[in-house]
Amino acid sequence: MSIIQNGKRVVVHYALYDTTPEGELLERTDDDQPFEFIFGEEELLPHFAKGIEGLKAGDSFSFGIDCENAYGREEEDAVAELPKSSFMIDGEIDEEELQEGNYIEMEDEDGNEVLGYVLENRLNSVVLDFNHPLAGMDLWFSGKVLSVE
Repeated sequence: MSIIQNGKRVVVHYALYDTTPEGELLERTDDDQPFEFIFGEEELLPHFAKGIEGLKAGDSFSFGIDCENAYGREEEDAVAELPKSSFMIDGEIDEEELQEGNYIEMEDEDGNEVLGYVLENRLNSVVLDFNHPLAGMDLWFSGKVLSVE
């Protein structure tokens, strides 16, 4: 039976909780969409990879990752106020896209895609939070390995 190691195609089901298995459920895979990846080739949280490495199909897992080893602490300088003109497309601004609570895909100065969470839509500017949505949170993963090929 194959174990999880570099180059293996892995399929798992997991539930992700805030801090402990009794914490708030943040995310869960389902039968239609399990989490599938090539171990060692795709970007995983390093501590998630350590938590499942060596397991085989049928094995269960349950482990925590503190925020420093997950998505880091929330950074104050990751919150930015941008002029609304930054969101102009073909001479128009889509105010619906800029509603509080929406995520907006943008590019940083190096051309990398980043997600900004709209905190506030002001008259002439928009306040966005570019922290990862799970930044500042300790995480708990519980799940089962479905297959290793």
